[in-house]
Amino acid sequence: MDKMKRQSFMHGGPVPAKKAATGGHWSMKLLQSMEDPNMVVESDSLTVTIKDAFPKAKHHYLILPKESISSLSSLTAKHVSLLEHMDERGQSLTKQLTDKNPNLEFRQGYHAVPSMSQLHMHVISQDFDSICLKTKKHWNSFTSDFFIDSQQIIKMLKSQNKVEIDRGKYEALLKADLVCHRCKHNPKNMPALVQHINTHLSQQ
Repeated sequence: MDKMKRQSFMHGGPVPAKKAATGGHWSMKLLQSMEDPNMVVESDSLTVTIKDAFPKAKHHYLILPKESISSLSSLTAKHVSLLEHMDERGQSLTKQLTDKNPNLEFRQGYHAVPSMSQLHMHVISQDFDSICLKTKKHWNSFTSDFFIDSQQIIKMLKSQNKVEIDRGKYEALLKADLVCHRCKHNPKNMPALVQHINTHLSQQ
């Protein structure tokens, strides 16, 4: 395994990278971010970890394979070790952050039906304190079953040699009523949800 290369928030110095490509469809922007030294947090022989360009929490990162894999449905049995490695990279990252701030909580996993091309695992703190968290779709994509834990995907791939996603089932979750991930309160709209989340943040 290559020695980890880390960006300034951990050990200083940006990760060397090729100049990011410009243009292209918005769904391909992750591929550009993987080569942007301003976005890269760390890199090894198999993966690149980047900051989410529109974070939905105080800490929001994406771990992507260097291998071209478009989505969960493209995974096969040969990718189990890769997903386990991505999971380990996420755990290592969250440990570094929680060592600095023990109050932080994280989840890591995948959107059932992602909007961006190139497989990516989210690593996101559970404060959801972000000006980028604006819509019901944003909220439900991280707090409902639409967000599938990394270990669950690994288990599915090990047992079935593939990952099957019922798009209709999962996309319906994005339209569900808002529910607080802490206390199951049902705010009527996003502004009310944000105000409610702030009450939890103030208690930390």
